[in-house]
Amino acid sequence: MPTFSYIAFRIVFLQSKNGTEMILPIVAYGDAVLRKKAEPIVIEYPELNELIENMFETMYAASGIGLAAPQVGLPIRMFVVDATPFSEDEDMTPEEQEQFKDFKHVFINAQILKEEGDEWAFNEGCLSIPDIREDVFRKPQITIQYQDENFETHVKTFDGIIARIIQHEYDHTEGILFTDLLSPLKRRLIKGRLSNISKGKINVDYKMRFPAMKRKR
Repeated sequence: MPTFSYIAFRIVFLQSKNGTEMILPIVAYGDAVLRKKAEPIVIEYPELNELIENMFETMYAASGIGLAAPQVGLPIRMFVVDATPFSEDEDMTPEEQEQFKDFKHVFINAQILKEEGDEWAFNEGCLSIPDIREDVFRKPQITIQYQDENFETHVKTFDGIIARIIQHEYDHTEGILFTDLLSPLKRRLIKGRLSNISKGKINVDYKMRFPAMKRKR
């Protein structure tokens, strides 16, 4: 039986086929789907190519570099990444800029096999948690097994910022948000702001779905 999240996507997909919409609403902090451990999918998943295209379009419309399926209301193990904006960052070395160039990937049924090295801090944000950015500590190198959009299996090692982007999006498929990795003090300090986000009391320039507003209907 189709799930509610699939039915919701199907409605948006049909609209996009009619040329009226391709941007999916991004689920805001507080929605239960962001806390679910996502389920693996098979190659027969309905309209998978269209979903991937719509996720990239949604991510670009929100000026993001990564987006996980739970963020558009689908509890499945898939996320997309496009790190190419970093290739134009003047703070990066030429070698790093080249690494980011054309780094656009789809990760399906991913499993991080190893995380290695000494943890380092980097300022992170999230499209589901707008206007909140905090330093998050993560290990610098990962080895990950995943399937691409053609369901070919890969095992690759990434490091630096690319590894961090993948770790952040991978966490979404595990029901983990970057705010969970903050200290108890930091979490207390942003508690009110997180509550406001769930209630829709925030200005954003991309389409979102707010859980508290949904319950009022």
